[in-house]
Amino acid sequence: MVESKPKAGFFVQRRHKAIASPTLTQFKSQISTPSYTGIDNNGIPDGPLGISSTPLDNQALSDIDRCFKRCSKRIGQRLNQYPDRQGELMLRQALSDHFYQQGFGFTPQNVVVTHGGMSAVKTALESCTQAGDTVAISSPCFSGLLEIIHQMRLRVVEIPSTKEGVDLEQFEFHLRNNNIQAGLFCTSHMNPQGINMSADQKRKLAYLAAKYQTPVIEDDVYVELSHNDEFPLPAKHYDTEGYILWCGSVSKTLSPAYRLGWCLPGRYLQSYISAFSTASYGVALPIQVAIADFIDSGLYGKYVKRKRTQLLQQKHQYTDFLRQHLPLGSKISSPKGGLVLWVQVPGLTSEALSNASIAKQLDIRAGKVFTSLPLYGDCFRVNMGHPFSPDVKQELEKLITVIEQAQTHIIEPSKS
Repeated sequence: MVESKPKAGFFVQRRHKAIASPTLTQFKSQISTPSYTGIDNNGIPDGPLGISSTPLDNQALSDIDRCFKRCSKRIGQRLNQYPDRQGELMLRQALSDHFYQQGFGFTPQNVVVTHGGMSAVKTALESCTQAGDTVAISSPCFSGLLEIIHQMRLRVVEIPSTKEGVDLEQFEFHLRNNNIQAGLFCTSHMNPQGINMSADQKRKLAYLAAKYQTPVIEDDVYVELSHNDEFPLPAKHYDTEGYILWCGSVSKTLSPAYRLGWCLPGRYLQSYISAFSTASYGVALPIQVAIADFIDSGLYGKYVKRKRTQLLQQKHQYTDFLRQHLPLGSKISSPKGGLVLWVQVPGLTSEALSNASIAKQLDIRAGKVFTSLPLYGDCFRVNMGHPFSPDVKQELEKLITVIEQAQTHIIEPSKS
């Protein structure tokens, strides 16, 4: 009800007309083979609405620059050595201290530092699956995860999304019948649907993993980006048997350019370190030390808090624009965190949207890239991580034009 504007004060927010969220498609989950081969943008340059990302503000850039300058002195002669393959202890300790303050405790000895969140997830899959195995995922599912699964020659079982997270009854059915060898779920502020798995669901997810002794990889790169300044405890918090492999990174909170992530592999720690070491000689030491300094100094926590407030404001701005300009009957998600909006437009098809986007040189993610099934053709994802600048507004206006060209028919909503 109240909006905070930096250096201006507090203001009563405008009352918004309610808008429906996209339909949560329900279906009986079955094994399928993803044919995903990557997003083909036909040479379209990356735009603010495409990749899920948010830029660093000037204050953070200045602060991190000072951390990098300090790290050179701290490293000294170690600059001539290979980094620790499990990760620099200074960073692992910083992560342990940081998340302990959020109510999520773990020891630095149980963390492995990786080359970003996707590297953390891929190594987790390598630690507990082999080609031909089947992995349970949410539906829709982040396209990058589908790409990794395809590259590793794994099969999937898509589990329908619900308002609380995913259909855990169907997930348990496949566990009970030995249909799957692992699970892979984004649990906080899911990409693309924006759902935050409830605490009860996370607790049950950890319980099911232990009950059926099946590894579950938790992709939690958005956990610190709640718009209400809360920290939703991950499923790993409820894991007492070590079957949850919790993966995170600074790619969404700071920058993907740092290529810095981590994993708490639980009982798979040794096989995880072995898998990561086989493919890598560790993560660049200067990056690890500088980010550890940024976290230890408290600057990271302050930055994330600023970012949460900014994302809440941007969510309202992007949603307001889309509500005013999308065709009648359109639906927009209302996530409590993260960087993306999931939009459903009646009569839209992914093929028509993709063709119109190419013609207009618009970077957008059509619904078809988030599934291995013939679903979500009338949906697309919008990144809302960039400030609502004139350039962003221009891209959104282009998006509306593309949708008008792509729409095959309009379904008039009921007047009753």
